[in-house]
Amino acid sequence: MATNMDGIENGIQENHQIKQSAQSSKISLSFIAKWWLLFLNLACCAVGTIGGPLLLRLYYLHGGSRKWIPGWLQTVGFPIHLIPIAVLYSRRTPGAKFFASPKLLLCAAVIGVFAGLDNFMYSLGLSYLPVSTSSLLLATQLVFTALFSFIIVRQKFTPFSINAVVLMTLGAIMLGLRSNGDRPKGVTSSEYMLGYILTIAAAGLLGFVLPVTEVTYAKATKSITYAIVLQFQFCTALFATIFCSIGMIANKDFQAIPREATQFDIGAGKYYLLLVSSAVVWQLMFLGIMGTIFCTSSLFAGIVNATLLPFTQVAGVIVYKEKFTGEKGMALALSLWGFASFFYGAYRDNKKQTQKEVEEK
Repeated sequence: MATNMDGIENGIQENHQIKQSAQSSKISLSFIAKWWLLFLNLACCAVGTIGGPLLLRLYYLHGGSRKWIPGWLQTVGFPIHLIPIAVLYSRRTPGAKFFASPKLLLCAAVIGVFAGLDNFMYSLGLSYLPVSTSSLLLATQLVFTALFSFIIVRQKFTPFSINAVVLMTLGAIMLGLRSNGDRPKGVTSSEYMLGYILTIAAAGLLGFVLPVTEVTYAKATKSITYAIVLQFQFCTALFATIFCSIGMIANKDFQAIPREATQFDIGAGKYYLLLVSSAVVWQLMFLGIMGTIFCTSSLFAGIVNATLLPFTQVAGVIVYKEKFTGEKGMALALSLWGFASFFYGAYRDNKKQTQKEVEEK
């Protein structure tokens, strides 16, 4: 009897070890999959953040003059999301909940209206500014993301994050005070300042949308899967497109597209190609941002977006031969200093948190 009990106990222990090993393998696989998903989303962010502004500026440089079309292009590519949604639906686990709740989609619709307004302000601002200047100003969204994360998500400020906020604010102020050095031809001082204000406002609205999205994910009644993130972004982009479409109808932009195509400097064919490619590239960026929030946090998504902006500035200088003034160089240096401060602070916080978790175990 004792021998049998020993055998049973050994069998239970072996079974327990097998289960632990299987669970460990699943956790490891899930961890690797999440890192690959994060890498894919970061790649989408990079393509959209760098390519999107360059394509929009190309539209303005070669005769594009409509106010609502560029903002509309940033989200009209939303049907692209149906492809990965369909693939995930075909591979779903039987009986598992796949679709987002109506409440979550309602939140996505509200966020979509804010996103549409943000896209309009950013695009109109870019029509009066060089790509490099616009990107430097848009980098201040990290300041707004940190501020709204503190208010909405209760994200704590640290000396490093405060330092980053101050540095990037100084960089934006510097660009505003010395605006004559890089003003595009045909743009007046008042138009340049309007572009400056609109871009800062767009950065602020983006900084608000990111933590609101994180809170929406956190308060969802069911667990957030990547399929639900795709549905959320689909709904957000749909309502952003509806918002901009209303503006286009009021401004008669739809009727102006064929006429603008015939008058476009590099030809009608390239005009339509530019519209399609812009829609795809921008949608990659927004998909990447939402996916990054899903994998990490809104603050990290803001940091990633802000970190990519210096590459956009360099691309604008190389592709469009934009002036890189001393003020712009100082603003870039302050931004990079701010990024480094923010990253170092996040690294220290993560290290402390990891040590605390190890000590508790």
